[in-house]
Amino acid sequence: VQLQASGGGLVQAGGSLRLSCRVSGGTFSRFSVGWFRQTPGKERESVPVMCRSGGRNYADSVKGRFTISRDNAVNTVYLQMSSLKPEDTATYYCAARSTILTDCLVTTEAPYWGQGTLVTVSS
Repeated sequence: VQLQASGGGLVQAGGSLRLSCRVSGGTFSRFSVGWFRQTPGKERESVPVMCRSGGRNYADSVKGRFTISRDNAVNTVYLQMSSLKPEDTATYYCAARSTILTDCLVTTEAPYWGQGTLVTVSS
């Protein structure tokens, strides 16, 4: 299983970006997929998780600003980020875990990871 993250870049505060995470190998519809972010010297933190069932879990810091979605036809999970703040600056990673339908747990222990894409929000 391989994950390819893309879409990062430089944006001004208040702007928007959309990240993509394409999953190849395995059966995509069986995966729950999460986005994480990390800045130097800090632990990697979960941002939102897209459950296999279609449910979504968001960190409080991004609720109302970020939207996660999936397109099973193209094996891709998207992270639409709006109203970006300088504190959203980080390297963003996607991670996947094959789960049962009622399980939506994707943590830093997830077995499959993308390479990371840098998001920089200028003030």
